[in-house]
Amino acid sequence: MAKSAIFSLWLNIIVYLGILGSHVSHSQPVVPALYIFGDSTADVGTNDYLPNSKARADFPFNGIDFPHSKPTGRFSNGYNTIDLLAQQLHFHQSPPPYLSFLDSNISQFLIRNVPTKGINFASGGSGILRSTGHKKWGRVICFEEQVQQFSSVCSKISELLGPNAIANISKSLFIISVGSNDIFEHFDAKHTGRKYIPTLISTYETHLRNLYKLGARKFGIVSVGAIGCCPIYRKSNKSGDCKEAMNVDAQLFYSALRGLLQKLSSECKGLKYALADAYKLTRLIIDQPERPVFKEMKRACCGNGTLNADEPCKKDSVLCGDRNTYLFWDQYHPTQQASYLAAYSLYKGSPPYVEPMSFGNLALLP
Repeated sequence: MAKSAIFSLWLNIIVYLGILGSHVSHSQPVVPALYIFGDSTADVGTNDYLPNSKARADFPFNGIDFPHSKPTGRFSNGYNTIDLLAQQLHFHQSPPPYLSFLDSNISQFLIRNVPTKGINFASGGSGILRSTGHKKWGRVICFEEQVQQFSSVCSKISELLGPNAIANISKSLFIISVGSNDIFEHFDAKHTGRKYIPTLISTYETHLRNLYKLGARKFGIVSVGAIGCCPIYRKSNKSGDCKEAMNVDAQLFYSALRGLLQKLSSECKGLKYALADAYKLTRLIIDQPERPVFKEMKRACCGNGTLNADEPCKKDSVLCGDRNTYLFWDQYHPTQQASYLAAYSLYKGSPPYVEPMSFGNLALLP
């Protein structure tokens, strides 16, 4: 993309940020409901309900910029990308976590609202593979289990809507953001080779086909970002540069996922998708030093030590002054400001960043 086009893109985003910061639409949602699957990039509090999980963010300074400065379990200083994409689709924020239905005080209210809001199944630390995350984080809910949870929700929707249940599910938007932890785990275990990527893709295919069997037809999928540029991996280089071997795998994962979705769209009647290349979107920000979107793109805003990334964000962490100038909130995750950019890119983006259509256009399909 030419530099002028890049500048134009960011100019549009800056205008969008100003609008979004002062106004959240109260129009009718574009789709009946949102169903969210994935890891900490999409988690809005699932792991708060898992006592044995170490992948949690339900404590300060997380949530410092969320309404009432409330730590909600989002790995962010405020809203995450899924929340902000939901707002673009005229929802208030992400739907609530599935496990909040276990709270008997609110379960009936939530169940009644499923067909018009949806549910978030995403679990921080989880992955495509059943085994991912458990050794490092303890209890997490893998993609396979998230799909099983959705299956149980389908029966509730059928009870509520009867013959209209199928149409409700097929017109809803299924958003998936997963894969980073599978790649992290591969590198953290010092494994070599890339034979694991086909395994990830074949497992991903199984989960997508199972969702399709349950009635899902619109898939908004976020691939893996430039994860080698997270502060926790930059700090291992004296220069502070990205860990490019990890980024290569992120790109290979995207290419394989793109091929999978092309295959599924040709084999599965009615299946439509939008695929975001999160790697390209991240590098679009990082690789523009002459016109930086953020003043700080290496250090974490909340943490300790080298690049503020030796420890997770917690209440006794070193906290940066102007969070809007930081790309990264903690060791792994973007700030709310960076999530605004991501949400805009998903909703309005075009090839080569989002293809074959934007998430916004996907949602508008009948």
